[in-house]
Amino acid sequence: MPTTYLLASFAGCALLIAFLGTKMSAYADIIADRTRFGEALIGSILLGAGTSIAGIVTSTSTAAVGAADLAISNALGGIAAQTMFLAIADVAYRKVNLEHAAASAVNLGQATVLMILIALPIMAWSAPSFTVWAINPLTPVLVGAYLVGLYNAHKIHMEPMWFARDTDATLSEEDHDTSDQRTLWRIGTLFAVSTLIVGLSGWIVGATGVELSERLGISQGVVGALGTAIVTSLPELVTTIAAVKRGALQLAVGGIIGGNMFDALFIASSDIAYRDGSIYHAISQRTVFWMALVLVMTAVLLIGLLRRERQGPAGIGWESVLLIGLWAGGAILQISLG
Repeated sequence: MPTTYLLASFAGCALLIAFLGTKMSAYADIIADRTRFGEALIGSILLGAGTSIAGIVTSTSTAAVGAADLAISNALGGIAAQTMFLAIADVAYRKVNLEHAAASAVNLGQATVLMILIALPIMAWSAPSFTVWAINPLTPVLVGAYLVGLYNAHKIHMEPMWFARDTDATLSEEDHDTSDQRTLWRIGTLFAVSTLIVGLSGWIVGATGVELSERLGISQGVVGALGTAIVTSLPELVTTIAAVKRGALQLAVGGIIGGNMFDALFIASSDIAYRDGSIYHAISQRTVFWMALVLVMTAVLLIGLLRRERQGPAGIGWESVLLIGLWAGGAILQISLG
């Protein structure tokens, strides 16, 4: 297939993923209200996983064909990009710093669990290589930590022991209009269909990404972290901005953090799909750099959620400025290395 066709397929899938991402945000907001599970919890579980389906298909399919660096850098690059997307959403919300208005104990807990999920693969990378049926023992631990994190989020939502201080700029989950005459079953079906289409698009993005990496002579790490990762993360960008414009601020923040947690599972699925041993020991230091960058960016976001600054430079929080700077610095460094 000519390179121009590959690029067209890559771009076409990007547009489709972005379009459906906008719809998924509205569906998730309605589901959160109808089920009374709350925006932060629905955002972290349903919206986070749904918008991440393209990424997990991309990482798993590329790992299955032996592209270890592309698979893992796609996961980590996606988390880094999505965290930076919160800063973009902060720019879109002009009333006050987004992290101030979207106070939620669930989001604080999820961000903490995310840091654990990223630290575990770094430990596996630095430890001696050992596998059982070509799977590193840390992979099931990673999945278990994710499930415990979801249970922890549910407990925090149902029986919170910490409460964010309300201010005149804080928006609750009921402070926006979500009137819709369609039934919950229909909304859920539309969300599921959108998720399937996004997943198929993710598989195409992964296949074209591997081919473009080989034809254009660009390293898998760069293609994964700055190519497929950004494209498969487009649902998070559009759903976050759409949620902010709807006034569903906790859904916006929860969708990003929950999506990042789900993205950490890409590493586990990639290790299972990778048949040449432990994928943690098949990646380059460039990919480990993205793991460290994600840890720093998540820590900055967590501090921002705790500090809840009202206004910072250009009407956004200092954490948003730092997140944009960290991601841009990482991207420039990776491109310069080739």
